Amino acid sequence: MAHLAITDQDALYYEYDPPGERGQTFVFVNALTGNTGMWQGEIGPALRAAGYGTLAYNYRGQADSPFAPGTVLDQALIVGDLARLMLEVAPPRPVVVGLSIGGLYAAWARLGGTAMDGLVLINTLRTPGTRLEWINTAMARAAALGGTRLVMDMFMPLLVNQARSTEIRAGFLTDEAYEGLAPDHGHAVLLANAGSADWSPPWEEVKVRTLIVTGLEDRVFLDHGDVRRLTNRLPCARSVQMLDAGHLIPVERPTDLVAALRDFAMGL
Repeated sequence: MAHLAITDQDALYYEYDPPGERGQTFVFVNALTGNTGMWQGEIGPALRAAGYGTLAYNYRGQADSPFAPGTVLDQALIVGDLARLMLEVAPPRPVVVGLSIGGLYAAWARLGGTAMDGLVLINTLRTPGTRLEWINTAMARAAALGGTRLVMDMFMPLLVNQARSTEIRAGFLTDEAYEGLAPDHGHAVLLANAGSADWSPPWEEVKVRTLIVTGLEDRVFLDHGDVRRLTNRLPCARSVQMLDAGHLIPVERPTDLVAALRDFAMGL
């Protein structure tokens, strides 16, 4: 566990374990309100046991990654921070794995020149439009009114598969009062700036081997036509579909995801 200082008030929290015999490093890029725990519960330990390295980190505004008041936590900053961290840590043969918008940030980093052995996009591919704008705006407003607890109470059953919903249901919709996020809270700032993300990168120019992982029970972001069209635009892509998984594959199907990641890495 370490911090990469950016300014006297800004830093990135990260956890790095160098690779073993496999020689490759999986670099994990969070969803917007995620954290390293999503990767380090089962996925990171399993990959390290198999001889791979791992690098997980939190964006500025996520847990233990501070930022100066007034900092705009937008795509340009987040993509720049990913590039900065990879230059600083220099993980050998990085395979960058992004969840949701994290995959978009990873793709933009690759387009900006960040070196990668491979790129994994988990439930990332989508086309901008009214539906996406509506969802982003609603999430930001819900967080302002009731914090991330309200956002998760509203969206979680649509984001995960049935088994996961049953498993976690008791922890949601409790009698605890909702409390809105202050405007300067990291998650509030990240959500407020998410609407400016550019979901139309030149996918044809992402010239690195890419694995597209799609959870077929994602009832918020999945559009089969978008996934098909955008996958076809990527020059070196192959796909894995997970029937019994929603949007949060790293916590819903960690064993299957590890298998897919290892299979992809061995083919690079």
